[in-house]
Amino acid sequence: MTMKLIIGLGNPGKDYENTRHNAGFLVADELKVKIRNSKPETLNKSKISIFKSQNFMNESGDLIKRLVDHYKINLNDLYVIHDDLDIPLGSHKIQFGRGPKDHNGLKSVDEALGTDQYWHVRVGIENRAQSSEVSGYDYVLQNFSDEERKILDGVIKEVCKKLAMGK
Repeated sequence: MTMKLIIGLGNPGKDYENTRHNAGFLVADELKVKIRNSKPETLNKSKISIFKSQNFMNESGDLIKRLVDHYKINLNDLYVIHDDLDIPLGSHKIQFGRGPKDHNGLKSVDEALGTDQYWHVRVGIENRAQSSEVSGYDYVLQNFSDEERKILDGVIKEVCKKLAMGK
């Protein structure tokens, strides 16, 4: 039986719980609940281990490398869930070896693994107005509005279904 390693990226601590940068954590939390509450026949046949990086986003690589080495994971079975400013809020992409143009958390992961060839679970968070002058750095550290969170919750359910079924 193969093992899938699924890791949500985000920032630890209460101050970051509902921020856009924690989309990976939010998916990982929901996925744990979905798998725990699912009937075995509705899940894929792989063993799934889900973690949340307890380092800050930009220092995620070392933990992921340690987990990959410890569990002897083939990178084809590694899924890293993260926020993505290149994708609009309400959308997502699950792509092998394709991430956003600029994401410091993923740079850390890529450097630690020596490659970007793993599954990128890209959760769209971009919802700024065209005229907005809020920098990406500041924007990802802001909390989701209630309306944005409702949109995100729908995406989270969709992503969790795909990951649990074996995307």
